[in-house]
Amino acid sequence: MNIKKIATYTACGLAALTVATFALPRHVSIERSAMIDAAPEAVIELAASNTGYQAFNPYKDLDPNLQVKMFGPATGVGSGFSFESKDGAGQQTVSAVTPDQVTFDLDLGPLGQPTQAISAIAANGATEVTWSMDMDLGMNPVFRVMGLFMDGMIGPNFELGLAKIADVAA
Repeated sequence: MNIKKIATYTACGLAALTVATFALPRHVSIERSAMIDAAPEAVIELAASNTGYQAFNPYKDLDPNLQVKMFGPATGVGSGFSFESKDGAGQQTVSAVTPDQVTFDLDLGPLGQPTQAISAIAANGATEVTWSMDMDLGMNPVFRVMGLFMDGMIGPNFELGLAKIADVAA
């Protein structure tokens, strides 16, 4: 086989692989839930507060050198923090607070702008707390491939955070 045929087959293979990545989902959703022995209001109060969130922030356990700088009001819409860790930098801002949910806008720079939410609903004498994240991966084929692994990468962090909420809110 000559070099021209090898180059042609390689180019065709790479083109087919790139096109195939666009068949992968553009949107990724990750969600974890836990039953917690605390009032829903206590969970929402923690999640909506700069310092409250830091009490259960799972990334503090995953990176002891995590640097966090608070900004905005201490609690409610507009409160947030910037962070720098071994895995990157960004910021998280409370964008909405309702009696049963806090929504956060994240800015991870070139990695995207996912939305996270922590909801707390009374159920069977306890509180069902759900931590979720939604992200649009856009047209980037590398991000779409990464999207296949996001649940496995982020989900355990949410589970750690939910366990910490259970400890802090109780």
